[in-house]
Amino acid sequence: MAWALKLPLADEVIESGLVQDFDASLSGIGQELGAGAYSMSDVLALPIFKQEESSLPPDNENKILPFQYVLCAATSPAVKLHDETLTYLNQGQSYEIRMLDNRKMGELPELNGKLVKSIFRVVFHDRRLQYTEHQQLEGWRWNRPGDRILDIDIPMSVGIIDPRANPTQLNTVEFLWDPSKRTSVFIQVHCISTEFTMRKHGGEKGVPFRVQIDTFKENENGEYTEHLHSASCQIKVFKPKGADRKQKTDREKMEKRTPHEKEKYQPSYETTILTECSPWPEITYVNNVPSPGFSSSHSSFSISEGNGSPNHQPEPPAPITDNLLQTSTPQEAQQWLIRNRFSTFTRLFTNFSGADLLKLTREDVIQICGPADGIRLFNALKGRMVRPRLTIYVCQESQQLREQQKHEDGDAANNTFYVYHAIYLEELTAVELTEKIAQLFSISSQQISQIYKQGPTGIHVLISDEMIQNFQDESCFVLDTMKAETNDSYHIILK
Repeated sequence: MAWALKLPLADEVIESGLVQDFDASLSGIGQELGAGAYSMSDVLALPIFKQEESSLPPDNENKILPFQYVLCAATSPAVKLHDETLTYLNQGQSYEIRMLDNRKMGELPELNGKLVKSIFRVVFHDRRLQYTEHQQLEGWRWNRPGDRILDIDIPMSVGIIDPRANPTQLNTVEFLWDPSKRTSVFIQVHCISTEFTMRKHGGEKGVPFRVQIDTFKENENGEYTEHLHSASCQIKVFKPKGADRKQKTDREKMEKRTPHEKEKYQPSYETTILTECSPWPEITYVNNVPSPGFSSSHSSFSISEGNGSPNHQPEPPAPITDNLLQTSTPQEAQQWLIRNRFSTFTRLFTNFSGADLLKLTREDVIQICGPADGIRLFNALKGRMVRPRLTIYVCQESQQLREQQKHEDGDAANNTFYVYHAIYLEELTAVELTEKIAQLFSISSQQISQIYKQGPTGIHVLISDEMIQNFQDESCFVLDTMKAETNDSYHIILK
């Protein structure tokens, strides 16, 4: 009987040992994630269970994150519990991301009164596509020349400083901002999820992307290289209004489910909070080229340093006026493109000689490069100068009288001609005309008191901006000068 009582005791000991071993293995998993105790959601968040590049850094749950980023777009209701949220976006639509300072009083005091730099990226969520990201982006660039994957909507954004976009990194933008001030950046994603699928099924079958934000502070050299915080979220991008339809479809599907089934899914939130992740690794295949700053149009950039630091501003390049020749080799054509700020399209025109480029029609160039850069490239290829708004020709009356006197005295041939000078006007104002005539006479513009135009019956009509705007292009005038009564200045009369 005593032997019979020992069996349960032995089983209890063995079972206790197995439980301790199993708990130890689970506690090891929890320690890797920085959790004090085992949590099933933490296990599901491991990279082996989710296809995402970044993983949470250690001790994540026990610390307050310095910043928080909120994407103002609703999450999908068709996402199961413990899965990462999924947000649908429309192609080209501006979406706000709020940059929130989450620091406690006295935390990171070195940031007080300082700017930080944030780098936005749209990257692939699937590991398979992450491995071939360079090839995928190059293929997209070839199919969509002149377009970008990610842009900042500058007019709508608040609090961002020195926004930049590198033409070789279509999926990346960056800017500086002050954590102590309200900052909201509006982003636009121009690619759609189905553009990177092997078979084009439609928006619902498209690949997911990630929006990732990495924030850095200045180091001792004034460069923004010290990492502060990174966060990301999962998105899918649809053609315009497609995200709204998909969100509605998911909501209707959830309404048809039973209450028990609904418990397995997350509710839809009005905004998407980006969750902390590891910083995005530096890309080695991207050349270290200058990073252009945004301006009012897509095709116009001011050159500045690639690290985005305002302390490093190289001198702007001198304007290039050289023309591409038909005899130019492909290598010379590539150099010409770079000199004339068309480096974005050098890969597209790798094997094009000067003759090949010059044969392209205006429609060809616009189709290849897009409307803005296409028109600029076509004008550069044809060597077109900007035509002035108004051209007038003037001749000094004293010179004309001398030529007439010579002709009357028989000292010149009958084909005597008068020398006129061209004046090109852009602003069509009296002030501009005064400056141009002063340059012609090699005097200061302050020495010209008034400019008159001789009207009917010899009257002198004061030149105004409106009168200049009504001049006929390529009109001819004889200039007469008259000493002003009050000072050493002159009156100019156009006859």
